[in-house]
Amino acid sequence: MNGKKFQTIRETAAGGLLTENHIRELVHRGRCPGVWAGRRFLVNVPLLSEQLDEESRRAVGPEPEEDGRG
Repeated sequence: MNGKKFQTIRETAAGGLLTENHIRELVHRGRCPGVWAGRRFLVNVPLLSEQLDEESRRAVGPEPEEDGRG
């Protein structure tokens, strides 16, 4: 990320977070954080990153508790 909180879809994809097509699909489904500025969608990159982190945590499940052995 180049320091900007809001980036175009293309700029966000260039940062390596997700592919351009995947970001466009999220926008189409209403699942990408950001705002419309005229005909251009600006992605809230920190919120998108946080959203992806949360989804990956849920997919993995809770961390096992330490039982004191080992």
